[in-house]
Amino acid sequence: MARRCELTGKGVLMGNTVSHALNRHRRRFLPNLINVTLISDALQRPVKLRVSAAALRSVEHRGGLDAFLLKQDDGDLSPLALGIKKEVRAALAA
Repeated sequence: MARRCELTGKGVLMGNTVSHALNRHRRRFLPNLINVTLISDALQRPVKLRVSAAALRSVEHRGGLDAFLLKQDDGDLSPLALGIKKEVRAALAA
């Protein structure tokens, strides 16, 4: 399973652990991913996603899952999130 946020595309970063003696070795910085169930107002159903904690705060700040998806760039969204965005757009148009 990829360690990538389905809403923002945030993934693993690489860097160095630096000791007091300035010895360096490679390490991975993992995103804080959480399995959540978000309610879509337009679809009237829950949606299970694996998102980062920062993305979860952004969803709340923008006013819910539907508003977040409509404003988010398609390049950052996972294929599952793109499908949900398409469904939301169709539900709001009808």
